[in-house]
Amino acid sequence: MSLGSSRELAENKLILLYIIDKLNMPVSNPQLTKIVLDNRFMNYFLLQQFLNELCESNLLLSSESDEKVFYTITQGGKQTLSYFINLIPAGIKIRIDESVSAIRKRIKTETHITADYTPESENEYMVSCKVSEDDFTLMEVKVMVGTKKDARDMCENWKSNSQAIYTEILESLLKHRDKQQ
Repeated sequence: MSLGSSRELAENKLILLYIIDKLNMPVSNPQLTKIVLDNRFMNYFLLQQFLNELCESNLLLSSESDEKVFYTITQGGKQTLSYFINLIPAGIKIRIDESVSAIRKRIKTETHITADYTPESENEYMVSCKVSEDDFTLMEVKVMVGTKKDARDMCENWKSNSQAIYTEILESLLKHRDKQQ
């Protein structure tokens, strides 16, 4: 089974360098996978292989945070990209350039909404949900729940509906209530 010509392999690696360079921010493996697969630049397995190879050759730097791997382009990666940028088809560069702003905005949103849980005992899980803007925490909610399923459900619900939940909590906290004597 052929993986393609040397030129195609180089082109795919350059596309990855180009995307990460244009985003100009750390991008997680799932986020990069979504970008690449949505645009049909290459298949999942080639993407993962090329990411590993680019890291091994010090063209990309991988780091781990919140159990996710994030990629950034190194100075060597930028230099390599500048030497061989003409190998990336113009149409692909235009597609990436036109979508970079929306992708960056989506990544920032995803990156700043976090939810995780930790087991405290057999029947207690601490759920921590957070909304941040830049390096500032807008809201952080910590709740103890009794089952792992509840903890998972809360995390998923927060990630899927954080804007609505954030608004509901603020409205509830700001609502004037009648004081009972």
